[in-house]
Amino acid sequence: MKTAMNTAAAPAAIGPYSQGIAATGTTYYLSGQLPIDPATGAFPEGGIQEQTRQSLLNAQAILKSVGLDLNNVVKTTVLLSDIANFGPMNEVYAEFFAQPFPARSAFAVRDLPKGALVEIEMVAVGE
Repeated sequence: MKTAMNTAAAPAAIGPYSQGIAATGTTYYLSGQLPIDPATGAFPEGGIQEQTRQSLLNAQAILKSVGLDLNNVVKTTVLLSDIANFGPMNEVYAEFFAQPFPARSAFAVRDLPKGALVEIEMVAVGE
């Protein structure tokens, strides 16, 4: 279903992501997930780590609804309201994914909806 792409002719991944992913099967595109707790409609208490965890839990729930899980994810995009939050976000992100890690891009944007600190979108592949 997914195989890590790896070459010494390009810089090695410096975190929990792959240089690229070769995927086969049906492709699923998840919209960016804000850290909104579906039970309360609010952001979780705390900061970037709690918000990252909630965004990933939301994405996990969407994947589960079609019989997939985070192992099916081949690409993520992480949007941060402040690039200084990259390290703490990355710590939580690494708890959710195993090798081969999805390909990933992460960058800061000026603002996110509802004042969120993070938004995460994904591409997944099923059988």
